[in-house]
Amino acid sequence: FIFFEKLNSKKEKKVGENLQNSEKNKKYDIIVVGGGPAGYVAAIRAAQLGALVAIVEKDTLGGTCLNRGCIPTKHYLQNAKRIEEVRSLKMHGILLSDENFSLDMQQIVAGKNEVVRTLTTGVEGLLQSYGIPIFHGEASIHPDRSVTIGSQKIFADKIILATGSTAAVLPIEGAQSKRVLTSDEILDLAEIPKSLTIIGGGVIGVEMATIFSAYGTEVIIVEAMDRILSFFDREIVAQMTELLLQKNIRIITSAQIQRLEEKSDGIITHLSDQQIESELVLMSVGRRANVEAVQSLDLVMENHFVHVDDTMRTNIDWLYAVGDVNGRKMLAHAASKMGEVAAENALLGTNKKISSAIPSCVYTHPEIASIGKKEEDFSPEEISIGRFSYSYNGRALASGKLQGFVKIIVGKKYGEILGAQILGENATELINELSLIMQNELTAHEVIETIFAHPSYSEIIMEACADALGRSIHLPKKG
Repeated sequence: FIFFEKLNSKKEKKVGENLQNSEKNKKYDIIVVGGGPAGYVAAIRAAQLGALVAIVEKDTLGGTCLNRGCIPTKHYLQNAKRIEEVRSLKMHGILLSDENFSLDMQQIVAGKNEVVRTLTTGVEGLLQSYGIPIFHGEASIHPDRSVTIGSQKIFADKIILATGSTAAVLPIEGAQSKRVLTSDEILDLAEIPKSLTIIGGGVIGVEMATIFSAYGTEVIIVEAMDRILSFFDREIVAQMTELLLQKNIRIITSAQIQRLEEKSDGIITHLSDQQIESELVLMSVGRRANVEAVQSLDLVMENHFVHVDDTMRTNIDWLYAVGDVNGRKMLAHAASKMGEVAAENALLGTNKKISSAIPSCVYTHPEIASIGKKEEDFSPEEISIGRFSYSYNGRALASGKLQGFVKIIVGKKYGEILGAQILGENATELINELSLIMQNELTAHEVIETIFAHPSYSEIIMEACADALGRSIHLPKKG
């Protein structure tokens, strides 16, 4: 990435324009529409397989993840974690003469933008290294397998749609107020708001609550469901809810929002039974697919997303749809794997499918991670549950990271791992071990025969597997 970042930008632009002119009306093996985690990965994988590939991007390469989602939020969340750690130093015997701090938002935003620029420039360099031409502009895909970008038209045997999604906004009165922001705008604020109402208690809403609460904002989460993070295990969510309350984040569930009312110094969120006043509102109620590029096609849609089968094919035999636009699993890492699978199936005529073991992560403090199925998906006689607390782990104790636990769901018949949930330090790293275990169909029996380094957080996974089998050495004897 650093190498590509140092390339002369003016020279790149001129070369890119000349390349686009020479590629006009050219026939490709594959055209990828969209340059986010699904699209650029699909393009590179297709090039690795020897295909003649082109990619079209209307904005900046890297998509929502690199530009407005995964990467920018992690930059802010890391700052929030630093603040929380400074506040906790006293309990670890580290005394500061002055615990006061202030935030330089200009530097924070500039740092975020620099990280984003490094990564997006790196993506462009990767595509260039494979000789993949990049067409900049709005794309339209037509039934004759052509793609128009402005006055240019290019053709392909197969096309991969990877146009991503956009933050959704509730269709309620006042939602268009300048005081109502989405995740696209809130990380560019020049000043920290004194108060913030977050509409939506999903992953983005909870992560944003963590950020702004640490930064000193009074935060309220308003959620329509009976709990936040409704797609995660109830036991995990109950503990996370308690931890958020301890951070003075107010949570209102089962809430019905009537309208938003802008004032000169803030905005009022009208619920069915109360009103909430705050300086700003963050609308975090999911995302909608970007399907403008396929308006001329007779595509089958499902809940406003492009319908695909397990191989990423649409109902049109030459068109594949990957990433957020198909709505199957709106995660960057899932999108990338979809891109790889679609490229291979399109070129090789295979029917490859992506793994069902896809981790889901929430980068709060502590973190949440989940994979596979939840306890409530099974009857009690089918499964054994293994749990192991961070407070029993030597590394966690030495580090002062006692909050959380690992929960493993094991099939009683064969000992296979059917799902796992983690709340705690490094949960979003530990979940990858379980992804590897599940992808390769290792059983809990095989996990506990593996030697884990000590002291390490990873031992918690082994101990939870052992508990599911009634073999945990470091839990008191049951019964």
